[in-house]
Amino acid sequence: MTPAVDPLGALARLAVEGDREAQRTLLVTLGPSLLRAVRGVLGAAHPDVDDVLQEAMTAVYSALPSFRGECRLLHFASRVAVQTALAARRRAGYRRRYTPLAAPDELVELPSRDASPSEAHVAAQRRRALRELLDRLPEAQAEALVLHTLLGYSVDETAEAQRVPLNTARSRLRTALASLRESVSADPRLLALLEPKP
Repeated sequence: MTPAVDPLGALARLAVEGDREAQRTLLVTLGPSLLRAVRGVLGAAHPDVDDVLQEAMTAVYSALPSFRGECRLLHFASRVAVQTALAARRRAGYRRRYTPLAAPDELVELPSRDASPSEAHVAAQRRRALRELLDRLPEAQAEALVLHTLLGYSVDETAEAQRVPLNTARSRLRTALASLRESVSADPRLLALLEPKP
């Protein structure tokens, strides 16, 4: 798959060549998308968002020389940020085992201004449960699911970002969703939390 002309491609080449202004402009331009990816995986109120964002920016900068233009630079950078955030979740996994399902700071992520405190609490529990379910998936499947579901990439864009054939991306998404359904069905707590209410 060859993407259309990438508006950030020339800037990326200059950054790799050592142009400091291009490096700064590139990171400032990509920053909001990287933050969105990190927050999508960790949660907006997670205490490590800023640290993981910096780690993701460093990882993107370090990975720039390996960028070959198989996808848009934005997709490449978002994938690196998702990988960085998933790795951070896995590193910190032992801490989550000892925290309640809905930590108070997660209530900062209100789904809407009209939500009651009870609805906000349930929504925060659901988001946290879904993020915990990501930890049960193989990395490639979790990454595909985050790119497609949380970041809104099309299946084509997900395949481009992961540098895999379209059918591989479809298979990863299908398998990830099936695994999530199985995990939810096998856990009464998750089933009660995530099943739609009449």
